[in-house]
Amino acid sequence: MGLDDRDGLRMLRDAVDPRLGGVETMREFYTKWFAIDMAVRDLFPPELTNQFTVFSQALTFLFNELVEQRAEEPVAFLAQLGRDHRKYGVERSQYFSMHEALYTTLRSRLSDNWDDKLDDTARAALELFIGVMYGAADAEGGPPFCDGTVVEINRVSRDISVIRLQLDQPLPYFPGQYVTVQVPQWPRRWRYLSPAIPPDPGGAIEFHVRSVTGGMISPTVVVETQPGDRWRVSNPHGGMQIDRNGGDVLMVAGSTGLAPLRALIMDLARFGENPRVHLFFGARYPCELYDLRTLWQIAAHNPWLSVSPVSEFAQDPPWAADYPDVQPPRGLHVRQTGRLPEVVTKYGNWSDRQILICGGPDMVTATVEALTGKGAPPEQIQHDPLSG
Repeated sequence: MGLDDRDGLRMLRDAVDPRLGGVETMREFYTKWFAIDMAVRDLFPPELTNQFTVFSQALTFLFNELVEQRAEEPVAFLAQLGRDHRKYGVERSQYFSMHEALYTTLRSRLSDNWDDKLDDTARAALELFIGVMYGAADAEGGPPFCDGTVVEINRVSRDISVIRLQLDQPLPYFPGQYVTVQVPQWPRRWRYLSPAIPPDPGGAIEFHVRSVTGGMISPTVVVETQPGDRWRVSNPHGGMQIDRNGGDVLMVAGSTGLAPLRALIMDLARFGENPRVHLFFGARYPCELYDLRTLWQIAAHNPWLSVSPVSEFAQDPPWAADYPDVQPPRGLHVRQTGRLPEVVTKYGNWSDRQILICGGPDMVTATVEALTGKGAPPEQIQHDPLSG
């Protein structure tokens, strides 16, 4: 039956589901893969716990889509995954060793239920997964990444740095997309970042990075990055966008989640007429609304843009005096105090808007729930994946 065997696909899905022990399945898979092909180990960082979880989640999604007999999204996801894996230097033979390791792992984990029918289903699914990934990677032209030099770094708050690079060659991307970045302090580890400006034909690019408590890479990037550092930037992901003919727009940005929305706003500023855009820009403290001056400058020349600053706390902490004053000249909406989901929905459900939300996973989830709870149609809400 192959991919028509929904019961078999459910068993395979449950074997990799992180909520059902799938992380241990992934641990066994990577152990087998590195034993079959020792060169593969050099493509990954020393610590693989996060990789186990991410791959477990990805496989669970893929098997679940096959259970539901949906092919379009899995194929698109796999093609992007294949293109993205080019940055690791994955060779053709390593796709086949991956296939072998994953097949033998699933067969081992499901040995009590393994029969010819499940074998056919597993082989069909893995041939689809590996085949689409390899085919997309093989068909992709151009380099899988580009390198660039840090030319400027501004520490705009205790936990936030604005970092500008000059890439060796321009990187094609759409405003609102995100990339993965590798910094010299953490080789073989890639972190998702969103360009904060539209693509520049001269190769300039800007990132806004917040140090996440307990994070591995972001504290290093915020504190240790210096002009002259060489970064590696992958090809873009994501499809967040604005339909200029699709009605007015609500944007909700939490902290450095502003970056992709800022790029979209800057791109809109190229046009004489645009839908109305209302941006709520939120942070913990007023001093962390680090880019209000830029937003004020854009809004001052583009009447379609309204900006509402929001902070959870009304007063700045003592350390704010060590960083630049972020307050813009008069002209923006008065800053409001509160959590973004409550402040945004205080004005209604925004059901007639295109809605874009960017920020930390908790903020995004809470804002989506608040808006849909008020009646905003989920299909009108865009946000990037909540985990990488």
